[in-house]
Amino acid sequence: MKRVLVLCTGNSCRSQMAEGFLKHFAKDKAEVYSAGIETHGVNTKAVAIMKEEGIDISHNTSNNPLAELISQSMFNSTYRFVISKFV
Repeated sequence: MKRVLVLCTGNSCRSQMAEGFLKHFAKDKAEVYSAGIETHGVNTKAVAIMKEEGIDISHNTSNNPLAELISQSMFNSTYRFVISKFV
């Protein structure tokens, strides 16, 4: 099974939306996680936009990558990474 970790600055909008879309389209073919350098909470506008697309991310959480890596035992796993940077 493929594993994808979407990294972003605050794990509040872009990475949350990417996680939602990837989970939606990959279904059970991939494990998808998102995390950020900081945790800003999930942006309510991102939740609303995804709801318009028929994807519910309202229960997502804003995660710190190190905590996520440790809690998911990712150090012993192979992951595909999507890194987002807004400039």
